[in-house]
Amino acid sequence: MKIAVVNSGSSSLKFKLLKFPQGTVLEEKLVEHIGEEHSDIKDHHQALEALAIDFSEIDVIGHRVVHGGEKFHSTVLIDNEVIRTIRELIPLAPLHNPANLEGIEVMQKFAPNIPQVAVFDTAFHSSLQKEAYMYALPYEMYEKNHIRRYGFHGTSHSYLLKEAAKLLNKEPEKTSLISLHLGNGESICAIQNGKSVDISMGFTPLEGLMMGSRSGDLDAEIVLYMQKSLNLSVEEVDTILNKKSGLIGVCGENDIRTILERNDERAKLAIKMMVRRIHKYIGAYFMLLDTEVDAIVFSGGIGENSQVIRDKILDKAILKNLKSFVIKTDEELEIARECYQIVKKV
Repeated sequence: MKIAVVNSGSSSLKFKLLKFPQGTVLEEKLVEHIGEEHSDIKDHHQALEALAIDFSEIDVIGHRVVHGGEKFHSTVLIDNEVIRTIRELIPLAPLHNPANLEGIEVMQKFAPNIPQVAVFDTAFHSSLQKEAYMYALPYEMYEKNHIRRYGFHGTSHSYLLKEAAKLLNKEPEKTSLISLHLGNGESICAIQNGKSVDISMGFTPLEGLMMGSRSGDLDAEIVLYMQKSLNLSVEEVDTILNKKSGLIGVCGENDIRTILERNDERAKLAIKMMVRRIHKYIGAYFMLLDTEVDAIVFSGGIGENSQVIRDKILDKAILKNLKSFVIKTDEELEIARECYQIVKKV
């Protein structure tokens, strides 16, 4: 069986073709700068044409969809009802779901007879208990507005769990981990017996760790202060929190390699802040997992490639005797695995 994986972003379209059950990669393609001012590729329809895909070779197409809300707890075959629901969830992920949806709709036009599957970033965290995903806000805001913790990077954390379980010679459902996806976007997940029990990202990917350009956790009153006292609009505050904060906000740079090469105080401060935030989450997750931790797993661009950052994180007594793994995440392979399982059942 040949499975195509499509990751449709706002300005990019990634395509990977894999053969199953082997999981081997047959082909990879990428179109970037879609719709940008000086690009010849104006939309995702043109991007797909530029990829020149031979659809006769494909048995199923899998799509990454960032936000599944409370509607989707697992991978699903795409039909009109699924598309309608993904569209309804756009307010929860205004930057991601519209692009994911466009990728689905364009693929349906080019390949209307090939089964298509949606794999949700939030699905892995659907195992969170209510006390983990609820915010201490008026309860009707959860009931009416669906404000709760959803968590993201679920496809990555699910992949890391399965690969770490192999290294530990354990079944995934008997494996407990603290997995760190560290890159420009960062999250840390507490996994107990194969299930996500807590995740640093929340209602949106902004919550949690200090990231490349995202602030991560902060006092909510700061947002109101920026609007009331600094006279910033909602859009300006959103831009600051998502694109001008984190590492780039503290030291003007979000490339960890460049920051580590610098010797100035702000670069040192940025590293200390990032590592300290990670330590706080690891400590909290040890409590939640009741010290039942088989390993700590590093992944993502920073987690996979920066020995310096890994050493700083592991330089704590509580982690000295804990196994640690560096695993290159493969979200496309995990999406293809999900597609293979669901199509086998049809």
